[in-house]
Order: sequence, then C-alpha cells, then structure tokens
Amino acid sequence: MEMWQLAIILLGALLVFLVLGLPVAFTLGGLSLIIGYFVWGGASAFYSVALGSLGKVAEFTLIAVPLFLLMAAALQFSGLAEDMYEMIYRWMGGLKGGLAIGTVVISAIFAAMVGIATVATATLGLTALPSMLKRGYDKRMICGAICAGGALGVLIPPSILMIIYASETDVSAGQMFFAGIVPGIILAVLYILYIAVRCAMNPSMGPAVPVDDRYSWAEKIASLMSVILPVMLIAVVLGVIYQGIATPTEAAAVGAVGAVFCAGVRKQLNLANIKKILHMTVSINSMVFWIILAAVAYARLVTVSGVGEWFSSAITDLPVNRWVILILMQVIFFFLGMVLDPAGILYITAPFFIPTVKALGFDPLWYGILWIINMNMAYLTPPFGFSLFILQGVAPPEVTTEDIYVGIWPYVGIMIVSLILVMLYPSLTTWLPGLMIK
Repeated sequence: MEMWQLAIILLGALLVFLVLGLPVAFTLGGLSLIIGYFVWGGASAFYSVALGSLGKVAEFTLIAVPLFLLMAAALQFSGLAEDMYEMIYRWMGGLKGGLAIGTVVISAIFAAMVGIATVATATLGLTALPSMLKRGYDKRMICGAICAGGALGVLIPPSILMIIYASETDVSAGQMFFAGIVPGIILAVLYILYIAVRCAMNPSMGPAVPVDDRYSWAEKIASLMSVILPVMLIAVVLGVIYQGIATPTEAAAVGAVGAVFCAGVRKQLNLANIKKILHMTVSINSMVFWIILAAVAYARLVTVSGVGEWFSSAITDLPVNRWVILILMQVIFFFLGMVLDPAGILYITAPFFIPTVKALGFDPLWYGILWIINMNMAYLTPPFGFSLFILQGVAPPEVTTEDIYVGIWPYVGIMIVSLILVMLYPSLTTWLPGLMIK
C-alpha cells in the first residue's frame, strides 16, 4: 500500500467516526487496533498498542496531571473565589465596569492555581455572574468575560495541557510553564482594556456601584486578607520550580498539599467536600488518561508506519513560505476546537504537525504556546466549547444560551490578536524560560 493511501485511511476513518459522534478515546484506540492489525501483520499489533500506551502513561511527568487536578478540586471547594470576589467588589465596584474587570483579575489568579479552565468558570458563574446581573451589567459582556477569564487556566501556569504537550513533544514542562506567563498576562490585560473601553463608551453596560454602597478604606484593606493564601500558593508552586528545588511534577505535589491546606484553614474539609474533591479529581483524570492511552496508540501507529515522516516531508517540500504552513495549522486548530476537546486535538495532530514544525525550523516551545492559545479559543467556540456548557449549567434563568454564545465572540477576537502578537514576537514566550529555567 502506498504511503498516501495509508495516510488517507488513517485520517479519513478518524474524521468519519468523530463526525458520527464516537468518543475521541474509543475512536483513536479502536482505529489503532484495527488498522494496526493489518499494518503490523496480525496480533502483534495488540501487544504493541498495549505496551506502548502503558509505557507512556507511566511516565513520571504525567504524575503531575492527577496532582494538579487534586489541587484544582480542593481550591474549587475551598471558598477562596467567593472571598476574592468580595475583595474585588470592595475595591473596584466604584469603577465603570469594575466588577467585570475584577472578574478577569480573579480568573487570572485562579488560573495560576488550578491548571484547568472549568474551575474559575463554574465558580465565578455561581458568584460573580448573579452579583453583576443584579447591578445592571450587560449580560453578554460579563458571560464572555467569565468564560474567557476561566480559559486563562490553560495558559497561565500551572497548566494540565502544558504538561500533556510537554510529555508528547519532549519539551520541558518547566519551560512551558514560564513561557505561558507573559502571553497569559497580555491576554488578561487585553480583556481588561476591552471591558474598560466598552464601559467608558457606554456606562450602562457596567454601571459603577452607588456611592452610598461603597466600602471604607478600612473595609477595603481588611478584604485583602483573602488574597494572602492564593498568592502564597502561587509563589510556592512556581518558586520551587524556579529555584530548582523541585521539578514541575514534584511541584504539583507541593501544590496539591498546599490546596488541601488552604481548604483546611478555611474549614471546608468536611466529609461532603472531601467526596466532591475526590470525585472531581478521579472523574477528570480518568477521562484525560483514557484519551492519552488511546492517542498514544494512534501516534505510535502513525510514526511506525512512516506516515508521520511522509506527511512532514510532503509539507516541507511544498513551494510555499513556511509561515503559510504555520498559519494553516492555526486555522486547522481553530476549527478542530469547535468540535473536539484540547487533549484530543493534540494527540490527533501531533504525529503529523510536530515533525513538520521541527523540519520547518520553528521552536517547539514557541509553537506549544501558539497551540495553547488556540485551545483557549477551543474552550469558548461553539458548538462544543466546554466553558460555554459549564457557564450555561450554573447561570441564572435570565441568562440564555444565546447570551452566552454571542457574548464570547469579542473575547475570541482578542485571543486571535494575542495569537498574532505571539507569532510576530516569539520572544514573548522564549525570553522568560531562557531567563528562569537553566
């Protein structure tokens, strides 16, 4: 069989089954077994799939995934977000759009603690959204702010997706963490500027809290106590990596212990919350690792069969500028993000795209941040954006699905702007890792 024919079978069958609605994990795993049976000539394919997949999930780096998930779950049920929102309300309520701006700030802080997008979206959807609606904020603007702010959890370290990308591409997870800090801050600042400008032009979209309802300076300063634990946790997790005291995987264990400690200090470690914390950790972790198991088998088939190398050669030999190819990859990521989860997108495209990126002379670390920004958009873009479903599930009745779906598009546009900035100025991602990770 010609290589191009095998490539069509591998990609064509994958797309057909995904369009039919089959889960990503079962699609990747099933195709690996069936096609591998013929490629490898019999039952030896089954042994190869099993051994390769188990070897991958046993890697030390991936231990960080359940640990950071435990950290995220403990923080979600610790009540920290509610106190941080109260602090933001006291300090920024008097500004036009101040509560929405503060919501983005809280999202950025939470992103630096949890590593996933859903925690901040769900928590702020329950706390910040009703408060802003009560004060007359524009529904669509604040729905977009909560979804977009929550998605920062995959860009600002620690990030579960960064760990998975690092494991798949042999890039340092520590370098990925620090590479995401500057783009994450830029993206949060762009959100804040957008909200501030809109509310300045149309104050009815984010009215300031009336003077009589504002807090005194003493009350404002007292509310700062709520950020002490989050800031300490962020400093400890990133600090032990920067100082070389711990690897990102070991830092995940430090973060998990710290998050449980925070929940304990706040007297939230009751039996009901412990059950919720463990259930969230196990359920999300099992979903991630089923995808990894199946995707590793698929990637192994693509690599061993020679399809990945053939694809890379075919693309790099095209008579077009390498930047055209890179931009085309970003477009593919955008549309895949509308229908697939980020981990699935990585494992489907990595066997084809990563060798191509390296052959074209691009930095895999920089490319990884481009992919992460695309995955930020994937959490927001309909019809299957995870953050949209999360917010819809916790939003008050007066917030419709249309409000959420319409409200996210300006923020998707801001993400595209940030993607272009990172493409034009790679040093935004490479400067800090080069400075901090030796």
